[in-house]
Amino acid sequence: MPVTRLNHAVLYVRDVQVTRDFYEQVLGFETLIWMPGRAAFFRASGSTNDHDLGTFQIGAQAGPSEAGRSSVGLYHLAWEVDTLAELQRIAGLLQERGALVGATDHVTTKALYAKDPDGIEFEVCWLLPADLLDEETVDRARKGTMGPLDLPYEISRYGAETRGGIGVSIPV
Repeated sequence: MPVTRLNHAVLYVRDVQVTRDFYEQVLGFETLIWMPGRAAFFRASGSTNDHDLGTFQIGAQAGPSEAGRSSVGLYHLAWEVDTLAELQRIAGLLQERGALVGATDHVTTKALYAKDPDGIEFEVCWLLPADLLDEETVDRARKGTMGPLDLPYEISRYGAETRGGIGVSIPV
């Protein structure tokens, strides 16, 4: 099964309107199908998918996800952005909304972690382009080295408008 990419994810949410507001206003997703009180389907602005995210409302009584705490389940979804400038812009929006929960430098991936209004975690990341990899960076990445993300430093190092890599940026 030679998968080429993730086409879409589907989430159960408490309130589809609150979810719509968040994904449109914070992440810039476009609502493609809107069924008030029932469902919404979204596409990210740079996507060619027919939709990237489907959401179904199950109501205010729904409890939080226990995945990773007391049950198995999905930890998070990750979306790539083209530039560190875009990652920085999104970091500001997530911070304003109180949704940002972490930022990690995975060496070849610069990542923000956030939670949507239902507490569902997601990642927004920029991948180091393969042509900027050096032997030391590849070695650190293969060892699983990571630490806190210093976004201003990464921007000064790689440039705010440098386009990120696509998919895996470590040569196999």
